Amino acid sequence: MEALDLLVRNTSEVLTLEGTHREPAEAALTSRPHACVGIRAGRIAYVGAEAELPQGSVGASTEVLDAKGGFVGPAFVDPHTHLVFAGERSAEFDLRNQGATYLEIAKAGGGIVSTVRATRAASEEELVRLALPRVQRLLAQGVTVAEVKSGYGLDVETELKMLRVVRRLNTMTPVELVPTLLCAHAIPAEYRERREDYVRLCIDEILPAVANESLARFCDVFVEDSAFTVDEARRILTAGRELGMQPRLHADQLTAFGAAELAAELGAATADHLEQVTDAGLRALAAANVTAVLVPTSTLFLRMRPYAPGRRIRDAGLNVALGTNVNPGSAMSENTALALGLACLENGLSAAEAYWAATRGAALSLGLQRQGRLAVGDAGDLVLFSCASFRHLPYHLGIGHARTVVKAGRVVVQQELNSCG
Repeated sequence: MEALDLLVRNTSEVLTLEGTHREPAEAALTSRPHACVGIRAGRIAYVGAEAELPQGSVGASTEVLDAKGGFVGPAFVDPHTHLVFAGERSAEFDLRNQGATYLEIAKAGGGIVSTVRATRAASEEELVRLALPRVQRLLAQGVTVAEVKSGYGLDVETELKMLRVVRRLNTMTPVELVPTLLCAHAIPAEYRERREDYVRLCIDEILPAVANESLARFCDVFVEDSAFTVDEARRILTAGRELGMQPRLHADQLTAFGAAELAAELGAATADHLEQVTDAGLRALAAANVTAVLVPTSTLFLRMRPYAPGRRIRDAGLNVALGTNVNPGSAMSENTALALGLACLENGLSAAEAYWAATRGAALSLGLQRQGRLAVGDAGDLVLFSCASFRHLPYHLGIGHARTVVKAGRVVVQQELNSCG
């Protein structure tokens, strides 16, 4: 056998996640106790007992990583982020905690309008400089793939600028960034009295411009009483699909507005949020095989109830993904560990279901068949954790345990962490 480029040994277990979301989550994680993992040419080449490694697997050039009794699993995939923006909104966070409402803050010039204003004013170079540390914080948590939305431009020039920033960041960091166009995030202030003109701008100008530069894999719409109607979303997403962008939706976050049913109708990749989803909406999503993306950090950050009904969603047969939703207004946190804990405490998932959602479930939501899993031939993206079991991750609330992060067979993060008790 040709020598491996990298070998991970001395594990408590390796989670390969070779199951499916339709089976019990612990079985789907497919644990291999005390296994080792070999990577060659950026791909998984071996998973199994170290004693059964083929002759010649370990050569002079093989890098050997000691897991120190910790568990090893696929690197995290974050399926919902807004990493690219300018400005910050700590003052309105403080006001909200003192009782100010979202509407009051918006009327005073805050909310998404303030982020749009700052992002429009920022140069491409400035947006890269601001976003790069956010990407690096995700990487330190063990995230090696992240979806990134536009949506703070709300005009042709700035939406293109944001997506070009995502493309540039892809050359500057080990994290693989998957771009999503979210021009339908809100009606911009200058179109407040003529919303149909803005819908037409999205369809006739922004979408074609983005497609012309191949800047986005997905098209997303925030469907809500305060944002875009079901009909407006249908038109925008249909136009995006015709240009090669798969639909995604911000769905049923504040009200049961019919967005889940629309996601099913369009065969969307995901329906995200779902705090207010109905049983009918869940049935429709399950029948259409749409992934549910949970973002519980947002619910916490906004001090809202209820959390998305993760238990009902999982029991309805949906694939579940878990994201941070890092953004300046409703989830200013790159803390994947916190999202895992909230998914268990508030969304009602088990530790195994939460781990699935943050890895394989999230990868599938982005159409990535060879990531979020450690089968032979899969991407060599994995994490050596400082704890012996995945159950410790949500239990040790908000604390990251990624000791070593590997992307495409290369060590990209090495942190000195004590083993967990």
